[in-house]
Amino acid sequence: MEQAKIDRINVLAQKAKSPEGLTPEELSERDALRQEYIAAVKASLTAQLDSTYIMDRDGTKRKLPRRD
Repeated sequence: MEQAKIDRINVLAQKAKSPEGLTPEELSERDALRQEYIAAVKASLTAQLDSTYIMDRDGTKRKLPRRD
């Protein structure tokens, strides 16, 4: 995810905490950006786990099994 979008999420979060709150358009923008951020975090974690190996006591490496 681009840093500009993360910055926008933070701006909207700060505005949501202010007394004026968010407009309906900003609420929908915030929700869309949050969903995109969550998808990016999940993809990053999945990629990291896909390249993770477990080392057994005898020194052999085996791929971490995928659980769906």
